[in-house]
Amino acid sequence: MDANPILAETVRGNWVENRFRGAYAVVDASGRVIASAGDIERAIFPRSAIKSMQALPIFARHAEEKFHHTSEELALACASHHGEDDHVATARGLLSRLGLSVADLECGAHAPTNPAARDALRATGAEPSALHNNCSGKHSGMLSVALAMGVPTAGYVGREHAVQKAVRAAVEAVIGEELTEDKCGTDGCSIPTFAAPLRAFAYGFARMATGEGLSPELGLAARRLFDAATAHPHLVAGTGHADTLIMAAFKGRVMQKIGAEGVQCGAIRNKGWGYAIKCDDGNPAASQAMLAGLLLKFAEPDAEQKAVLEKFAGQVIKSVRGADVGVLRTLVA
Repeated sequence: MDANPILAETVRGNWVENRFRGAYAVVDASGRVIASAGDIERAIFPRSAIKSMQALPIFARHAEEKFHHTSEELALACASHHGEDDHVATARGLLSRLGLSVADLECGAHAPTNPAARDALRATGAEPSALHNNCSGKHSGMLSVALAMGVPTAGYVGREHAVQKAVRAAVEAVIGEELTEDKCGTDGCSIPTFAAPLRAFAYGFARMATGEGLSPELGLAARRLFDAATAHPHLVAGTGHADTLIMAAFKGRVMQKIGAEGVQCGAIRNKGWGYAIKCDDGNPAASQAMLAGLLLKFAEPDAEQKAVLEKFAGQVIKSVRGADVGVLRTLVA
């Protein structure tokens, strides 16, 4: 099998220091591949890049109707948030309305990703809780699905729990692929993650962006989730993050979500195209450079949007003293 192409590189001084191989696919809702590079049929774990797909059972199981999820709560269900005050408050608010608490979250606790939020929490002397976990919004949404289904909330992260079966079925419905036990692992937040072709995830995002090929109910749910995420980009990531900055700049035209280990997925909504990227070695900054290059090429950015993308397409490397000493740059062109 041929190696994937080099899609990003770091240059220090006048010499290429690192090269990053990867693959990407841009696909429309009919399944037509608009553009691609590398092996797009190789199965990859999408990780957190498909949280919007994993949130679809909120609608399919009528949790949204029963518990009146706000737009902010739907955005947080799609998020890998940074543990800032509004992130924590939104997750806590939904749990309270569900009659549950942080003790019901099975995602585990970690310190806020945002440095200011982390320092502020440390200054209080309090320990991080599961509310600070970047997946607490997704997990709160899953708890609402369990309650709407009338099944126990305990153990909702398990592969055989009714909630995870519903999540698996929803992902299969949008990507058009069976998720199989021979390509399954456990994500960092303890829920199952299934590998499928990179192309299939791009296809799924195109179908979510357009509703094409989905049932009317599933299409409406996808639109509600994309609308919520793009309306509240800060809740989907946090201060200074590429996902937040890109979605804010594109004002609803682009749905974008990072996943661990160098995955990026999203949709150019006005074109009806989905995309998926995997940086082979999992480098998140390199995958963001690849993402920026892809959107510069295919999303037709205006001047403001182009300025945001170019910050990630050419990420300046600085010395400890603050001097510019290199750049991590996209080779997607």
